[in-house]
Amino acid sequence: MIKMINIVGARPQIIKAAAISRAIKNFFSDRITEVIVHTGQHYDSNMTTVFFNELLIPKEKINLKVGSGSHAVQTASMMIKIADVLMNEKPTCVLVYGDTNSTLAAALVASKIPVPIIHVEAGLRNFKKKYPEEINRIVCDHLSTLLFVPTIHGCRNLTNEGFKISDWGRQSNFDQPSIFFCGDIMYDNSIFFLEQAKKKSIILERLGIKNQKFILATIHRPHNTDYVKNLSAIFSAFDFISKKDDIKLIIPLHPRTLHVLHNSGNDIVQNIIERNKYLKITDSVSYLDMIRLEESAELIFTDSGGVQKEAYFYNKPVVLLMEETPWVELVETGCAMIGGSDSEKIINAYYTQKNKRNIVFEKIYGDGHAAEFICKKIIETFDV
Repeated sequence: MIKMINIVGARPQIIKAAAISRAIKNFFSDRITEVIVHTGQHYDSNMTTVFFNELLIPKEKINLKVGSGSHAVQTASMMIKIADVLMNEKPTCVLVYGDTNSTLAAALVASKIPVPIIHVEAGLRNFKKKYPEEINRIVCDHLSTLLFVPTIHGCRNLTNEGFKISDWGRQSNFDQPSIFFCGDIMYDNSIFFLEQAKKKSIILERLGIKNQKFILATIHRPHNTDYVKNLSAIFSAFDFISKKDDIKLIIPLHPRTLHVLHNSGNDIVQNIIERNKYLKITDSVSYLDMIRLEESAELIFTDSGGVQKEAYFYNKPVVLLMEETPWVELVETGCAMIGGSDSEKIINAYYTQKNKRNIVFEKIYGDGHAAEFICKKIIETFDV
């Protein structure tokens, strides 16, 4: 029996874990024992507990309760506590997702013990090492034994970094990793949970936008939230667009953004919110509510890697509130445009996207069975 430590810490990782947990429960419970460890990187109940309950994920066995802090403090605290967990649990392997500090901390600790690392969402790059996420992605990929890549672009990135074509799918070990194109487990979830969202979510009624056209926006990255100039530019663009087009703009606020708005003294943003009747600010929402909003919106503004993909899954054009994205295929297909944190650029991107016709949303993220594929390869590798 394979004993797998499943590391989560941030909201997107909890959602991704739902797909893995569901696949294990439905198909592989006799081959894989899953131990969920929550680092506590996201600790707000709206960002964590509600997702475990709503997505029917087995409750974490261990919560490290790390909380916030600088990158150094947070990562170091995670490493100390994860090391204790791995020494006590003695797992066969450790599974990590994406590019957060939880991902980096678990990969660094596991590689030193050593315990084989499984990286889901491997190969993504934006080629800007000034971003902490890029460092986390690169380090984790180069420490991992199994790399599960959601896109063809990701596979090319790994090849360009020295991973050999012969590494693809062979029997692997610490020095000889295996690379698999598996599609995106978020696509698994988008298919599985959409019908539930339509049945259970009342977010449209609660916000008074049922049967109305609206735009959805999410903002959480430090580059946008921690700089008054950038956040002001984004909200100025929202102000202009919503008034000019006579359309509501729904903004579920990430706790980081909410904290900044309450404490930064950003008068420009506060004035826009108070005076613009089209802007609807709400607390962060559950996953099913977010799906319902995404599926119903006319267009989406976001700086979230997960939301920009989910927009694609639901055939919604996107304006990215970031200067680059690791999901480059979204921009290449024309389904997403870069707006950054420049007001004029955001407005121009919005109207370009709005006026496009016949955007083609191809199936570039797999077949919706990525989690099952991942579990099968874990069994093939470690159940010997």
